[in-house]
Amino acid sequence: MKRLEFLKKSLASGVAAMAAPFVLKSSNTKESTFNKLIEQVGFNHMPNDEISTESTVLHKANTRGSANHGWLKVNHTFSFANYRNPQRMNFGVLRVLNDDTIAGGQGFGTHPHDNMEIITIPLEGDLKHKDNMGNGAIIKNGDVQVMSAGTGITHSEFNANTDQEVKLLQIWLFPNQRNVKPRYDQLSLQSIKKEDAFYQILSPNSNDQGVWIHQNAWFSLGEFTTTKRLNYDLKSNQNGVYAFIIEGQATIQNQKLDKRDGFGIWNTDSLTITATKGAKILLMEVPMYL
Repeated sequence: MKRLEFLKKSLASGVAAMAAPFVLKSSNTKESTFNKLIEQVGFNHMPNDEISTESTVLHKANTRGSANHGWLKVNHTFSFANYRNPQRMNFGVLRVLNDDTIAGGQGFGTHPHDNMEIITIPLEGDLKHKDNMGNGAIIKNGDVQVMSAGTGITHSEFNANTDQEVKLLQIWLFPNQRNVKPRYDQLSLQSIKKEDAFYQILSPNSNDQGVWIHQNAWFSLGEFTTTKRLNYDLKSNQNGVYAFIIEGQATIQNQKLDKRDGFGIWNTDSLTITATKGAKILLMEVPMYL
């Protein structure tokens, strides 16, 4: 769907109140995750059909939305829960990028989702997952987890330890297919991990390296033991890349970036990246149109 057509449709539908399961008890809400988020999607970070030079967006770490719930400390790159910023709604189909810290033994009680691709990347500690598909697992630093919510799932997420925090990135993408059969996958990245290079951890293809989702998106992770200059070539000319600096520093397309900065780029076929020693960078290549 093209930008102007989608804009008219979304404006006509209005803006719903945001909600998130920031509770420890079970949630009985039946509100659709997809409908709730699609009505709020913004357009400032979509390709502009009239201004071809408008092709980057910078989100410095200290400009993110934040909340401290005691058991949960969170930074929101895009509007979520009580953080509402019309200039920070999405980057193409990338709708949520939450940087969470969960206290020992605490977590998100059972709550529903539908028609959303949900990716979790633990950074420290262990996250305990349980869902109504029969999955129960511990997700650790060095793993990646995906859920295709599809026709609907319920799940819970808790810190598996009582004596230390768990830190994680939770990322939500709009899918390219609605009402698919819900699915869960989890993968240790140790067997595919590379040093001083980007390696693919997610794609649209079940036979490709890493996990897969119902969207034409590719995620790559890079961890650098030395300063390195390299290129990233986009897989599709319909896509842009949102780079998130997990640790350290980097320069992407001449933009200097620090820890937890985010930088989105579109209308380009490739990126030039200089990563400094100690940098850890997540590249999220996503479609720029829904």
